[in-house]
Amino acid sequence: MRGFQVVASQHRQHPEAQIALPRRGSRHSAGYDLVTPAALRVTPGEVVRVATDLKAYMQPGEVLQVYVRSSVGLRGLVLTNTVGIIDADYYGNSDNDGNIILALRNLGADTFTAQAGDRVAQGVFMPYLLAEGDELESGELRAGGYGHTGR
Repeated sequence: MRGFQVVASQHRQHPEAQIALPRRGSRHSAGYDLVTPAALRVTPGEVVRVATDLKAYMQPGEVLQVYVRSSVGLRGLVLTNTVGIIDADYYGNSDNDGNIILALRNLGADTFTAQAGDRVAQGVFMPYLLAEGDELESGELRAGGYGHTGR
């Protein structure tokens, strides 16, 4: 139905890291915690891209929304696009096998640091609706990876 897998070995950005599949923190948590596979340091004003080496699969009509964790946001870290949208057809694409990449910006006054395995973001699976007359219902599927729709 939906879940997470480690990307294929040729698309791993952190081949030495032990990649744990995301889990929810409690019984009623909506978000699946995403961890950084390597130590992370983001200075004030800096943007750092972190490949999680994870991909997400889901049903048609679903999307994975990615947010920074509350505790991380309180320290000034945000996603550069505020909410990451992972479409179902990002999974297994030819460019990066669907590797979920977090583009993090530090808006705080202090350097943000995290160790490998620290929870920095969370993914929430959600259904979405289509507009009436949507002509893409039988249209093209994604041909590439990060940022390839609507170029």
